[in-house]
Amino acid sequence: MGSTGKYLQFDNGEVAIDREGFLKDLSDWNAEVAVALAQQESISLGPSHWEILNLLRVFYQRHQMSLASRALVSLVRRELGADKGTSIHLMKLFQGSPAKMANKIAGLPKPDNCL
Repeated sequence: MGSTGKYLQFDNGEVAIDREGFLKDLSDWNAEVAVALAQQESISLGPSHWEILNLLRVFYQRHQMSLASRALVSLVRRELGADKGTSIHLMKLFQGSPAKMANKIAGLPKPDNCL
């Protein structure tokens, strides 16, 4: 698959990823791939993570775009409530850049304005 030849290995196979760890083919994503992507980032997915991942995937299906930080916080607040729609809550779940990390684990492209 691509020139970098980088792959994410998991129990039932492997998927091609780019140099930052994002899926090259979005259709390769499933729950097992999400767990493997999260493990690569030292994240153990729980129900709170899945809420965000599923929300991101539904948003992407509707709008064909990955959300950056402020838009992600706003979406989570609107859909899941004020207690979850905060930067602090998202940073506890997805360290570093929550939007970048959550989109990566959700099998979506990197948001345009994330470093």
